[in-house]
Amino acid sequence: MAVRVFVAGGTGVIGRRLVPQLVARGHQVTATTTSAAKLGLLEQLGADGVVMDGLDAVSVGQAVAAAGPDVIVNQMTGLSEAHAGRPNLRKPGRFFATTNRLRSEGTDHLLAAAEATGVTNVVVQGAAIFNGTREGGWVKTEEDPLEAVKGAEEGTKAISHLEDVVLTASGAVLRYGALYGPVATDDQVKLVRKRMFPLVGGGTGCFSWVHLDDAASATVLAVEQRAKGVFNIVDDEPAPVSEWLPYLAECAGARPPRRVPAWLARLLAGEMIVSMMTKGRGFSNAKARRELGWELRYPSWRQGFKEELT
Repeated sequence: MAVRVFVAGGTGVIGRRLVPQLVARGHQVTATTTSAAKLGLLEQLGADGVVMDGLDAVSVGQAVAAAGPDVIVNQMTGLSEAHAGRPNLRKPGRFFATTNRLRSEGTDHLLAAAEATGVTNVVVQGAAIFNGTREGGWVKTEEDPLEAVKGAEEGTKAISHLEDVVLTASGAVLRYGALYGPVATDDQVKLVRKRMFPLVGGGTGCFSWVHLDDAASATVLAVEQRAKGVFNIVDDEPAPVSEWLPYLAECAGARPPRRVPAWLARLLAGEMIVSMMTKGRGFSNAKARRELGWELRYPSWRQGFKEELT
């Protein structure tokens, strides 16, 4: 059944793939942007575009009320803004500051607007990349807690807040893996080609990846099925950095990545990068496959990297 969907953050990397998929399924989409210059893009994608400031409760409330949606989807981040300059993950608190606020304050504003307009179906973006608890095995389920990664504590705090309030509102949190596809990994690939993305220590940290199109298709299913709870939206193959980084370099036509000891990487890039590349934990997608009936176009990053980069 076609529904009216309000996509907050319609011009982000997922929003640009999600809106056309929703439209193709017959849904009526209102999508937001922070820039009037991007309204034309939203129109091209098939949505009614609206300018909205996700950190302004009045702006959010007015936009949602005017759209009158059946479903609200939160895809807001500040990552395009953060990448506008030279990305500095040595200071993740500064790099992710706007995204952290959108995940906490922005989510609160959207939930308040949902309550005010009687919307009971809410789907919100979370994260399941390398941030599973460091205890136990290397692959985590939705039942396992997220890890407060050293150097990025504010990010974990924001995501935990997001999950708490969305679950209290009987919504769905989609924990996306590391996103790749058009635009999403451009910065990383540039660094790989310049051999400026080294393998830290033994590269033992585990990652989960997901292609943008697969992340979008899972979101469509969550919308249509009025999903509730937490879902890991990742591919079938969590993998250590020592496997996926050299393969990414190969697909990008680059020389193998340099190796850097953890102590040196800590000085050059900060604690978060070292933890990510040596201690990270991946995630299982079994619940999303089982409960949402999700089928991936790219079951493995091996297939996806090769298709995107070669």
